[in-house]
Amino acid sequence: LLQMFSDIAVRASRQANQGSLSLFESLGAVVEVDSSPDQNQGPQIGRARREAVALALEFDTPFYMHCDGDRILHWVENYPTELADIISRIPEHDFTVFGRTTRAFNSHPRMQRDTEAIVNHLVHVNTGYAWDVMIGARGFSKRAAQAIVDQSQDNEISVDVTWPLLIRSLDGFSLAYIATEGLEFETHDLFLDELEQAGSLEAWMEQLDSDIYMWLHRLEYVRLDLEAMLPLVR
Repeated sequence: LLQMFSDIAVRASRQANQGSLSLFESLGAVVEVDSSPDQNQGPQIGRARREAVALALEFDTPFYMHCDGDRILHWVENYPTELADIISRIPEHDFTVFGRTTRAFNSHPRMQRDTEAIVNHLVHVNTGYAWDVMIGARGFSKRAAQAIVDQSQDNEISVDVTWPLLIRSLDGFSLAYIATEGLEFETHDLFLDELEQAGSLEAWMEQLDSDIYMWLHRLEYVRLDLEAMLPLVR
């Protein structure tokens, strides 16, 4: 990552692995840990992502990339050439949505594919963008990043939808979409013990897809996304 980016900003939760944060710091990354005193508000992923962008804006650079930590680590380890290529394309537009190729999308469990497809479909029919917006990976010009920090009030995971729709609603910003292989399913990287117990990746994913709670969790994401979309597509 240090070979691809001039600077790295890490915005971490208080539950983040301290060893990982120390490693980032030792390599020169700027690390900020969530100091919010209110634990009753839930994870507030949108707020966390916005604060990550605000932290990166302290760097003197004209373009930025935001990506969830587990995603970017999987990407650089497994598809470094693709990652380097898409980074080089960020300056072509103010705001770039990075999504998944059909293969990468289909590598995810069904409970994730089926629910995320609902949101992608409704984005398409309401905006004309046939994009996979349900992954937290974006490219920004400096002014687009500043617009997100200044104008987005979405504190939930629905920023997957509201960030591109917000930029779309503003004058003078260009948007683009790039489908990638590197944003394939990566969660199993974090659950190696569970994977071994299940016997295979396929068996572990079948366990996920049979878990009613996991479906309810994903359907709640859909509800948040669609509610957040309403004022931006009317």
